[in-house]
Amino acid sequence: MPKTSPAPPPATVAGPTLPGNVALGLTQIVLWGGSFFLLAVLADPIVQSTGWPQGMVVGALSLAILISGVLSPWIGRMIRRHGGRTVLVAGSLVIAAGQILMAVSPNLPIFLLAWAVIGAGMAAALYDPLFAAIGQAYGASARRAMTQIAIASGFAITVCWPATRFLVVQVGWRGTCVVYAVLAVLVVAPLFAWALPRRERSAAVLPPPAVGATPLAKPTGPARLPGEHLLAVTFTSAAVIMTAVSVQLLLLLQAKGVSAGAAVALSALIGPSQVGARILELVFGRRAHPAWALLVSSGSVGLGLLILATAPSFAWLAIVLYGAGNGMRTVVRGTLPLTLYGQDDYAAVMGRLARLPLLGQAATPLACGYLTDWFGLDVLLDLMLGIAVVNGILSVIVARRAIRSAKA
Repeated sequence: MPKTSPAPPPATVAGPTLPGNVALGLTQIVLWGGSFFLLAVLADPIVQSTGWPQGMVVGALSLAILISGVLSPWIGRMIRRHGGRTVLVAGSLVIAAGQILMAVSPNLPIFLLAWAVIGAGMAAALYDPLFAAIGQAYGASARRAMTQIAIASGFAITVCWPATRFLVVQVGWRGTCVVYAVLAVLVVAPLFAWALPRRERSAAVLPPPAVGATPLAKPTGPARLPGEHLLAVTFTSAAVIMTAVSVQLLLLLQAKGVSAGAAVALSALIGPSQVGARILELVFGRRAHPAWALLVSSGSVGLGLLILATAPSFAWLAIVLYGAGNGMRTVVRGTLPLTLYGQDDYAAVMGRLARLPLLGQAATPLACGYLTDWFGLDVLLDLMLGIAVVNGILSVIVARRAIRSAKA
């Protein structure tokens, strides 16, 4: 069996700070706005100015997510070997390079290549690698930092979509890409360099996992640890639901009789609901096992979809529940693996756990489009509800195993 890479020499790592966590949250607002959420605003202006097929333009995001999923395990290993600071700074610069390439793309193949580059940067600079970096650096104390980062970045859609629309009006879609690239280079990369510790790994600062928990196994190499496959499938089902809602929410609401204007207003409830749930987790959940947050997350999302499917007059409540559950999911996907597997191999575990959800997210927009064309939005919503039920069952299994392991 191959041996793990040797850790760098021992070093003292200061704990996370609130200003540092807020800064890291800001990096996620800028990077998500300039990658995952970008085409939601830019797709139409790009098609109108270039004449490229709408499906190919929108599908560029799926290509980026696919590349990100393929590279995630390797990125996790790089964080484990070299620390998160170097990897995340490099990731933000790669995203900037892809945005510049997109801004100057003369044809569709170069445009798609630009999104492949952005996808490589996403693998190294968004939530999963960031959580891997701070989990490896801070161990058990990283849970509070993850929640604070998620709170700070919770209004990414609320901030970035209007800002991107404004930029398109002022400087066009190509100029907008340049602005995001400049922000990645001049704001995001320096914030990563400042807020992340220079040297994370230390034999002297390897605390046990979160209070009351026990690592399921001592890592001995790149092989998966006990329960990793189940956890990956659980995270994947939740990620598929999140992506489907992001892509189809406005159409689903209108199919249930909500006007277009009201649908936009209701969708704006997602951001505050996400942040509210993360604040509650920060205040009340820090002493609880993250498995309980997993159950709350899956239950809230499932209940929200059920209300939307069966009682659309309460669509506002459905959106609030979905937003709260999805907001909790962002935190859980960082805190639960840290509690289960401990600090030592956390970055590599996070890289492996990120692959399947990202591949699922890459396929979801295309699948939603075909399902809607063939069967309609009501069937799509029923299928999403079915996936939520599966996610709930898997979450119960994971939670029972995790809590039992913590008590052992």
